[in-house]
Amino acid sequence: MVDDCNTAKSVLAGYGLEKARLSPLGNGLINQTWLVDNGGSECFVLQRVNAIFPAAVNQDIDVLTRHLEAKGLVTCRLVPASSGALWVEHGNNVWRLLSRIEGVSHDALTSAEQAREAGSVLGRFHRAVSDLEHQFTNPRPGIHDTARHLSFLEDTLTKRTDHPDYAIVAKLGRQILDIAKSLPLLPPVADRVVHGDPKVNNILFEPGGNHALCLVDLDTISRMPLPLELGDAMRSWCNPTGEDYWTGEFSAELFIPSIEGYAEQTRDWITAEEWASIVPATHIILIELAARFCADALNESYFAWDPEQFTTRSEHNQVRATGQLTEARSLMAQEKELKAIVRAAF
Repeated sequence: MVDDCNTAKSVLAGYGLEKARLSPLGNGLINQTWLVDNGGSECFVLQRVNAIFPAAVNQDIDVLTRHLEAKGLVTCRLVPASSGALWVEHGNNVWRLLSRIEGVSHDALTSAEQAREAGSVLGRFHRAVSDLEHQFTNPRPGIHDTARHLSFLEDTLTKRTDHPDYAIVAKLGRQILDIAKSLPLLPPVADRVVHGDPKVNNILFEPGGNHALCLVDLDTISRMPLPLELGDAMRSWCNPTGEDYWTGEFSAELFIPSIEGYAEQTRDWITAEEWASIVPATHIILIELAARFCADALNESYFAWDPEQFTTRSEHNQVRATGQLTEARSLMAQEKELKAIVRAAF
């Protein structure tokens, strides 16, 4: 960590901020992040961008955040380096500096008020970007190709029999593949501009309150069917235990205000085909993500993991996969009631 901090200080020289104070910020596992305090009220956020994202994704972020700002939404903005560049390349890594928004994130929603605010802020985001015309440099094709992810899990179970946890993971994998046989089909709908990863800890809330300010971590912006974006949101927001536990739950008590908050912003904009697909899409995303986590429990090559909480990457992904599977079962047991909640909201 000391070496990382020293490198970060070197990067700040490219912004004329070499004398600023650095401190770790947040607990994200993708982009390493620091708070940059330049004295007084001037603070920024410095990130070392994960190699899974191309450097040019920062161009997408710049276009998107300019658009959001013009629409009057709260958003972070990229701070150009002294050279005028939107990012700095140093030590084989891409670094960027962002304006700081005073806010807090949560690993799980804890109240109906937070859930309603989460729905509202995502609805405002979707409405604001609905007229954004931009060719994204990182379109992320196939990110929710469920059939491909399930096929990859099957292939992994065949090839990775040498893994020390194979027997445990294979049993879990077969359960996921079995439940996937009854996945619902979604009607075809047009692609829309979406955040791409609207999980709960990508929402900033005002400090000491429940008002949602904005969405952060914008590397995943792209176009895809809206129900898949909403399914990804609901599977995260409506699991009160969070993602890193063996047992997941789909909470109708959190789903109701989440859907109502979103509907209040989008009721006259979203199509009937889109809102009617929210519950089936959530079901699909839960099984898809369970399959992806399960495959990586054997491949150990994709998802970042938390070595402070788990002994191995495989263990972390076994927990994640099991949690998504149990949450899917919880959702399936309430499917009729959840669909009625959506109909009532829209």
